[in-house]
Amino acid sequence: MINKLSNGRILSIDAFRGITILVMIFVNSVAAVQGIPGWMQHAHANEDRMTFVDVVFPAFLFIVGMSIPFAVNSRLAEGDNFWQLQKHILWRTLGLLVLGVFMVNTGDLNPAATGISRALWAVLFYLCVILVWNVYRFRQSWLAWCFKGAGVAGLIVLALIYRGGESGTTYLAPQWWGILGLIGWAYLYSCIIYQFFHGHPTGILLMIVVCIGYYVVCQQPFIRDGQWSWLDGQAGNAAHTSVVLCGMLLTLFYFDENLGLKGSRLVARVTGFLAILLIAAAMMRPAYKISKIHATPSWCLYSAAICVAVFSILYYLIDVKHISRWTTFFRPAGSNPLLTYILPDIVYFGMMLCGVGLPAVLGEGLPGVIWCIFFAAAMLLLVKGLNKAGIRLQL
Repeated sequence: MINKLSNGRILSIDAFRGITILVMIFVNSVAAVQGIPGWMQHAHANEDRMTFVDVVFPAFLFIVGMSIPFAVNSRLAEGDNFWQLQKHILWRTLGLLVLGVFMVNTGDLNPAATGISRALWAVLFYLCVILVWNVYRFRQSWLAWCFKGAGVAGLIVLALIYRGGESGTTYLAPQWWGILGLIGWAYLYSCIIYQFFHGHPTGILLMIVVCIGYYVVCQQPFIRDGQWSWLDGQAGNAAHTSVVLCGMLLTLFYFDENLGLKGSRLVARVTGFLAILLIAAAMMRPAYKISKIHATPSWCLYSAAICVAVFSILYYLIDVKHISRWTTFFRPAGSNPLLTYILPDIVYFGMMLCGVGLPAVLGEGLPGVIWCIFFAAAMLLLVKGLNKAGIRLQL
């Protein structure tokens, strides 16, 4: 074991994850609605601002960081040795990268060159994802491996037949890694850091500073425009990793029994951490304006600070005051996040494949916003049913 963490599932973390996924579904849907106010849209790359929409992705990163200590220590408690643990981490990273690349390339698919429609290709892709990463409960383990093998084979075939671009001559490749791929890189680096420093808060805090520093150095002309420009390729990943590490550090403050932070000591530590993030973000902002697209330090630090505040409120309500009945709605998504993440796309491409569209009125203004709220809630209810049906994805 690396840290002595609280036993059992932490309901406040599940609630935070479920709420984040619900908001994610809403903002992804409302992005296609015309005539909505600016505060419901992503800020443009060169604007010095952020909206609540721009906090959704870093909230995912933050929650990944909160979960890493529990996941690593759980596998060690189950008897994994060092190399088995690294195999699991690499497999999970590979899964996130593969999913990210497939999802990014879906929008650029050329139906004529590929031989099938974009909708059919996407539906088959998501079917293969479910086959590969579903948690099977068969008594015969070979049957589960048959399903997983079929899914892997399907992904290989879909990758081989894929052609993209207007000319239909491009192959499946990482144009960029996609949201899941970016999470995958940050997850990998954070797992390495967590193990290297043996879960020590000081080491993790130091690496938050190092990650931000790496981004800053890579923006200097002698790096960006010189022979070391290749280093800039990891600047965004370093920034994202800093957010993951902030989530990891908060988990240790709240749940590492060896630290023994309770009552006023816990409040002081968390409040101090929040203040450091806010002050650092304000200090970085003149040189590096707030921008999600450019993954600037000010955006990372402000986003992490917001996550610290939101989780602390949830922790107080759920784990301290035990006001938790309202979280029932979010729990299915929180316990099955990957399926919840891909489910809206499955529904969207399924409708496209069947030739079903929405009325034009649902693509504009207030009716469109109301529809997106309903759609997000419907996805969480659908996940609840799929959970009961035994469809639960796990990387």
